[in-house]
Amino acid sequence: MRAIVIDDERLARKELINLLNQLETVEVVGEAVNVEDAKEKIEQLQPDVIFLDIQMPEKTGFDLLEELDAVPHVIFTTAYDEYALKAFQVNALDYLLKPIEPKRLEEAIAKLTGKIEKQQKAEAEAQSTNSKKLTLDDQVFVKDGDRCWFVRLANVRLFESDGNYIKVYFDNFKPMIHKSLNALDERLDEKSFFRASRKHIINLGWVEGIEPWFNGGLVVTLRGGDRIEVSRRQAARFKEMMSL
Repeated sequence: MRAIVIDDERLARKELINLLNQLETVEVVGEAVNVEDAKEKIEQLQPDVIFLDIQMPEKTGFDLLEELDAVPHVIFTTAYDEYALKAFQVNALDYLLKPIEPKRLEEAIAKLTGKIEKQQKAEAEAQSTNSKKLTLDDQVFVKDGDRCWFVRLANVRLFESDGNYIKVYFDNFKPMIHKSLNALDERLDEKSFFRASRKHIINLGWVEGIEPWFNGGLVVTLRGGDRIEVSRRQAARFKEMMSL
């Protein structure tokens, strides 16, 4: 698996890279010293996993996750165990306290290996022709105050525009991300997500009911009870996609 080590401390990066280089299942493809450097490296190198220090100058590891469109697997590394609870609240794959013990690192890698193999199998079965699109297997990082989540797009039933933000509907939560609906629409796989109107993008896998509405439009009911109006302009395309 391809890994990037992100840490502002050079010695900490080198120590972890040396440990990872002793493992046959990991290839360290890059390292980064801060959030901006990490964003560039992640985009260029497309790692399977990032080893992410939380406390860094200017921007933290959590800030990095908020700024990424799609988040790879994450193993947090830090010298401060006060961040452990928050790291697990964001559903990180694992959390390693510095100085990192080789045995704990091997345990984290073993857990990651199983998860990646399962994900790769799913991706191989449903590979998109456009690899730049975000598919149902991708995950996004969302934050609401002190609460944070990694959310698979398959579990997001609805995106709703709210000014310069987007509400992300999953489970019983509706946190916001600072993106435009138009920009998100361009990234999402159109086989799985549909732009119902200027304000909404729906996950087609969550559609439970469809009924006619005023002026040739439609109302779509999602599992969970959300009712979304499909504009007249989009109704014909929606019917075609749903084979109605």
